[in-house]
Amino acid sequence: MADEIEFPGAATGRSALSRRILNHLHANPTIIPLFVLVIGLIIFSFVVGERFFHPFNLSLVLQQVTIIGTVALAQTLIILTAGIDLSVGAIMILSSVAMGKLAVTLGYPPEIALLLGIGVGGLCGWFNGIFVTYIRLPPFIVTLGTWSVFSAMVQYFSNGETIAQRDIEAGAEFLQWSGEAMKFGAARVTTGSIMMLMLAGFLWYMLNRTAFGRHIYAVGGDQEAARLSGINTKRVLMSVYLIAGLICGFAGWLMIGRIGAVSPLGGEMTNLDSITAVVIGGTSLFGGRGSIIGTLIGALIVGFFRNGLALAGLDVLWQEFTVGLLIITAVSFDQWLRRISN
Repeated sequence: MADEIEFPGAATGRSALSRRILNHLHANPTIIPLFVLVIGLIIFSFVVGERFFHPFNLSLVLQQVTIIGTVALAQTLIILTAGIDLSVGAIMILSSVAMGKLAVTLGYPPEIALLLGIGVGGLCGWFNGIFVTYIRLPPFIVTLGTWSVFSAMVQYFSNGETIAQRDIEAGAEFLQWSGEAMKFGAARVTTGSIMMLMLAGFLWYMLNRTAFGRHIYAVGGDQEAARLSGINTKRVLMSVYLIAGLICGFAGWLMIGRIGAVSPLGGEMTNLDSITAVVIGGTSLFGGRGSIIGTLIGALIVGFFRNGLALAGLDVLWQEFTVGLLIITAVSFDQWLRRISN
């Protein structure tokens, strides 16, 4: 009889404990990606050996994820509002082409060309925001269309030609400044990587310590409820798309520093890679839940997994296969958490 009384209580205790754990995971979406990152690092340390944790290799991974990480920060803001932006890569490239054309071809001071190029990114984001906010078209459809529009503009203004590194160095070397590296022993950390981390810190503060940041989460969680509570949802959405565009323009500058040239063909996979980093980092595609730190962790997961698999001698095919599995797993886990928390 004692066993019959104790067993249901024990089951209830276990159920309550499980519920608390799951609620904690739902409230802190960065825990799982951080766990995946740590496990991945441990596995690759055994599979690859000491080469994996060599300071030069670690700094190389950081350089490789700088561009994707920066664009993913912009994508995070969009996805937090329950939207998605398929044009972020095209905005980045268009901004870099604008900088190169203004500074090298038209002879503008590189500092002015930089500001105008970032402004081009902001204008593209504003354009997306108009259709999403005021014409009320689905973000997926809008940005799918503007992806083609902005890509066509890239080809039109660049004529499909790359502005070579030597042409930039001839009078617009400031555009390459973000690619300069500082040495810390065997490690090389670029100025662009440091600026990406500083940008992430600013966005983290904005989302977690300002009313505007709380409004972003509220709009993503339930736009109608946010509107009824007095939040100007249209202003929030317009601001988010504008800021995202400016960040993509900034990423265009980082890309010039990374490759040393202005290429109309660079960053072709940036759209998907940015979404990958955001989703793996724990941000919900349904909006209202996620974090900047999680996005950085997601970008590092993609970077380290690809780097580790490459050092292990696996083909690029299996690198993409692994990243695809990570995406499916992350989205499935997010769906499961949403179901059990309702």
